[in-house]
Formats: sequence, structure tokens, C-alpha cells
Amino acid sequence: MSLSTEQFQVVGPQHPIVAVLGEDTILPCTLFPAMNAENMELGWFRTTFSQAVFIYWNQREQTEEQMAEYRGRTSLVRDFLSEGQASVRIHKVQVFDNGMYTCFFRHEGFYEEADLELKVAGMGSAPQVHIEGPEEDGVCMVCKASGWFPKPQVQWRDLSGNKFPALSETHSQDTEELFSVEATLVVRDSSVGNVTCSVLNPVLGQEKAMAIYIPEPFFPQASPWKPAFAVILTMLGLLLLGASYFLTKEHFTRMQVRQAKKHLRRLKEEEQQAKEEVLKAIGKTAQDWRKERFQAWPVTLDPDSAHHRLSVCHEKMRLTWKDPCVYRGEKCSVLGLEGITSGRWYWEVEIKNDLISKWTLGVCRKNRWRKGNYVESSQRGFWVMEKSENRYFALTDPETCLSPRQEPCRVGVFLDYSEGDVSFYNMIDGSHIFSFPPASFSGALFPYFMIMYGHVLMTIGSMESGSEGLPVPLNNFPPLEETLSTPKEGFNSGCGVDGAPPEAESLLLP
Repeated sequence: MSLSTEQFQVVGPQHPIVAVLGEDTILPCTLFPAMNAENMELGWFRTTFSQAVFIYWNQREQTEEQMAEYRGRTSLVRDFLSEGQASVRIHKVQVFDNGMYTCFFRHEGFYEEADLELKVAGMGSAPQVHIEGPEEDGVCMVCKASGWFPKPQVQWRDLSGNKFPALSETHSQDTEELFSVEATLVVRDSSVGNVTCSVLNPVLGQEKAMAIYIPEPFFPQASPWKPAFAVILTMLGLLLLGASYFLTKEHFTRMQVRQAKKHLRRLKEEEQQAKEEVLKAIGKTAQDWRKERFQAWPVTLDPDSAHHRLSVCHEKMRLTWKDPCVYRGEKCSVLGLEGITSGRWYWEVEIKNDLISKWTLGVCRKNRWRKGNYVESSQRGFWVMEKSENRYFALTDPETCLSPRQEPCRVGVFLDYSEGDVSFYNMIDGSHIFSFPPASFSGALFPYFMIMYGHVLMTIGSMESGSEGLPVPLNNFPPLEETLSTPKEGFNSGCGVDGAPPEAESLLLP
């Protein structure tokens, strides 16, 4: 792709930047293609442009709009400005610096931006371990540490490295947002000897540990009263054995009645479970939409909103790559032609993809930034689900890992605008995939589709309404391999999921 001298892209780091508390860190951004940035307007911001971290224009730093927390703590790294590489140095990193940043480049009316994440981490004090005292049939240990960020992880081990489950673990934060932790453990084996408490920083992968020796006399079982206590227990056992003879018959009768009731209850539960399985088998997810009806939204793709690497074809209802070569450089997306401002609507999307692929689909606001490696999340106006490699996520903030019952090759997107609800369903078996927390929508929401890499083909299903406005299945789609090799040929097979026939009707009927 050729670019004029006034056009460029801004590229941020692919992975989060890890910064240690009290040390300096750098937030880098790069122009592509490389060009001189000395006369550009540069800016680094937090979540909004009103939260300025550092601003540079007219070849000098501008401090009027800078946040008070960053005044005197930031500086521009000028070494490679002429080569299109601009970085801001943050001095003496604090917990407040943890989070997302946006770098902004503007020149002669053209501008671009990129997101980057800074993860702040700090090693606190070494753990202090002491013996609290006897606890039931063991010894209670307490481990304390402070000054850690983010929340540390505590683990108890013996000399062989075997782990003990903690009895309790509590965390607290001070005025500087640093974490303190207190964990307790009850050791019941007098032969353990040394016990080690380790505190781990999950970002740095580093830990601090302290070991303590537990003398055997600290254990209650080492008490001289133990033999006498054992004799008393033996005598009580004999007395109870004699008394139990007279209660055996009555107890046996009660047990028979109880077992009969238990068996009857189990039969009823199995019957109920069988009914539920039948409902699932026919895709009747009544708990999610039995009370509401959704109409099919006539989705067609908007070629004007499509990334130049994407191909919108077959009456603007099919999306794939223009170039059969797999592209991994940036997110390539397209919107539906018409937006939704009210009502309850749904549409189906057939996805054919290989194992190593990445795509998202759902809804978004039209004015969202969709260039480069932008961030998709509900806080940024994207209500979408994602497949990355062989895993599925809902892009909440932070993201939610999904565990669909089977590979969702036909996804239903359900939008209830007035209730602020966006939900996803597997249209093969009718199972619920995910629902976003209720949101307050304003303005039009558009169907959204994105492909980043891998062999991917998305096809929007027939938007003819079925009975009472309920879902109509997608029919006659070709295998992914055939489509990618001969993109102009028509569809002639099902969705590509094992055991799912191409002529299967939609399972989401009431």
C-alpha cells in the first residue's frame, strides 16, 4: 500500500509494558512509514484527551493542560524523533501510573493514535512468619507482608516443596494503593519441621520467602495427657456399643424409609433432567427469551466502512480476505449498512475458519476508532465476542473467558436496544454463549465484523422471518477450503461442524 507524505499510521507496543515502582519507564510509539516527527503535534493521554500525560508541539513541551500527577515526572525522548520514533519517559513510577494510555500524532490536519498498556509492579517487604499458637489438633502459623503491587499471591510449602492449603488469606491497601497480605495456616503433622511462606508478584514472576521451624512440643498430640485421653475414649466407645444394640432395629426401619424417599426423589430428578435435555436438544432456551420476541434484522455489509484488505461479496452478505495469503498485521473490520436505534433484533452469522485464526463479531457504535490495532471492549463502545487461536472471549473490561458447549460455527447476535442487552447464542444447539451486563445505549448501534488473521469466512444468514418472527436457519454454505480456493463459486455444503447436517432447521423455536 502506498501512502502520501501526509498519511501515516501510529504503532504502539504489542504487549503491555512492565514498570517497577520507583524506577523510570518509557512509553514508545512509532510512525509507519518512518518520517520526521520533530514538527508534529504529539500527545500521550490516559482514558480521555482531557487527561494529558505529556503534550509536545511547536518543538517544545506544553504543560498548560498536563495532569498535575505528571508535572515534573515526564520528559520526551528526542533521540529518534527524526526517524519517526517518539517516546515519553515517566520518572519514578507510581501505582497511579498503572493502566491504559493513548499516544496521538497529528500533522497538517491528519492524525492517528494507538493504545498501549502499562503494568506497574512492585516488590514489597519480605514475609514475616510467626507461630500464633495451638489450633485444634495442630499449630496455627501467620504470614504477613506489605508494600506489594499488584495484589500478591501467597503459598505455604514444606521442605520437599509440597504445598499446604491456606486456612485464610486477607488483603488490604494503604493510602498509596500498595497491598498488604496476611495468610494463616494450620499444620497438623508434627514431622513437617520447616514451613516456608512465599509471597509472589504475579506480574514480575518474582517472590520473597521466609522459613520457620516448628518444634514438635508445640503440637497438641505431644501432650502427656494423650494416653489417658485414649483410655477414656475406649471406655466411652464400649458403652456406646452396648447402647447401640437397642437402637439398631429402630434405626434400620428409619433408614429403609429414608432410602425409599431418596430413591423416589432421584427418580423425579432424573425425569426432570430428561425433560430439560429434550428442551435443550430442540434448542428451546426459554429462560433467555421465552418472554420476548425478536425480529430478524436485514443485515447487509457496508463496503464503504470495510478495511481495504477485506472482500465484501455475494449481495454484501459475505466477508473474507481479498488476498488468500494470511494477514496478521492489524485488525480489519466492516460495519453493517444500517444502524439500530430501537427494538429487539437478531441476525445469524455463519463462520468458517481454521484452528489458527482470530475474529470478532457483535455490535458497536459507528464513530468508534477502527484503524491499526485498536482496542475492542464494552467500555469503548464494542459489545463483541472474540475467537483467538482456539479460545473464545467476551471483550468486557477485563475480558471474560468463554466455554461454549460446542464450537460455535453459527452464531446468533441478539440486541434488545431498550433493555441495553447484547447476547450471543449458538444457533446449532440453541445454547447460550454470553450476555453483556445491561448498558445504556445512545445513538445507532451497527452490526460489527472483524478479521485479524487466519482463513476466515463470515456469511450473514437469510433474514426472512420464520414463525412469529423467530430465527430462520442458514442453509447451503460451502466448506471453508473450497471457498478460499475458489471465492467466486457458490455455496454447496453445511457449516463445517462435525455431525451438523447442512439442512438442519434452527433449533431456537418456542
